[in-house]
Amino acid sequence: MSTTASSTKPMRDQVEDYILSLQDQIVSAFETLDPAAPRFKRDSWVRSQGGKGQSCVFACPADDSSIIHDSTLEKAGVNISIVHGVLPPAAIKQMRADHTSMPLPDRPEGLPFFAAGISLVIHPRNPHAPTVHANYRYFEITEPVEKDQPAPEQSKVLAWWFGGGCDLTPSYLYEEDAVHFHTTIKNACDKHGPQLYPKFKKWCDEYFYITHRNESRGIGGIFFDDLNEGPHARLNSPNSTNAAPRPTSPAEIFSLMQDLGNAFIPSYLPILKARRSLPFTPSERRWQLLRRGRYVEFNLVYDRGTKFGLMTPGARIESILMSLPETARWEYMSEMGEEGTEEAKLVEVLKKPKEWV
Repeated sequence: MSTTASSTKPMRDQVEDYILSLQDQIVSAFETLDPAAPRFKRDSWVRSQGGKGQSCVFACPADDSSIIHDSTLEKAGVNISIVHGVLPPAAIKQMRADHTSMPLPDRPEGLPFFAAGISLVIHPRNPHAPTVHANYRYFEITEPVEKDQPAPEQSKVLAWWFGGGCDLTPSYLYEEDAVHFHTTIKNACDKHGPQLYPKFKKWCDEYFYITHRNESRGIGGIFFDDLNEGPHARLNSPNSTNAAPRPTSPAEIFSLMQDLGNAFIPSYLPILKARRSLPFTPSERRWQLLRRGRYVEFNLVYDRGTKFGLMTPGARIESILMSLPETARWEYMSEMGEEGTEEAKLVEVLKKPKEWV
């Protein structure tokens, strides 16, 4: 489903319609890929402070440890949230730090907000099949309404922006998979301007970096934030001389978000199909769990979305922590990943990010 740029609906309604449709498409694609596996659990919820969402989560039953599961996925979640309310001062402070280009007014009692987005993380069972993450979101800060005033039918928007991205985190490096993933995402970006993919790819490499490990979380993809009609710290100004074109209006940026969201299935499912049935050893499984430990470290220590979510009143903690793998491993001074091994091939590109296309 694609919402046309000429829609008369408010942008928040257009985004809601789109992410509901995209969630259904993605979950259906995974269920079709592995029809013998349990279906995703669909959990609709309502936020008491305002808003709603649906978490679609995959996990095999854990009540009998003697059962050996052979499903394609080990754990996965495809979540949407459409929430509104008032951001408390702590969340505003975090937002100012994360969104330096956003003009957020001071207000001790907080600021009204609206946020809608889709967030997914897929952890396959096979060590040769990579983990993938994607997130696309829309955010508004609206004008506060005084207590003695009636609420308007549609609040004045003080600031708005789009953000998101997607990235691939393999345990074993298959260069053809990296090329396919990046090419598919680049093609979606290129429809909206030639500067987007290289800027977003560099931003992704910088964002998904585990500083205390001196390595990236994975082999990258794209990451962007604060996309709106104003100047952007990482992109050329649309009004500058010889500036490369880029989307600036809500409709244009929403169109970019849709093209990127629609690129998820063709960017990832062919890789999953190719790797899900490859034979693997206990040693390869051990390495996969060590890499998942790194995934956990990034998400809990550095990820802005996780930190912001945990600061938001009424946050749905189960959905925020959905990104974590079912099983991970930490070893003291592990020998795995040493030079000359298959594992070292991955470590090399994690230490020195590569241009895949």
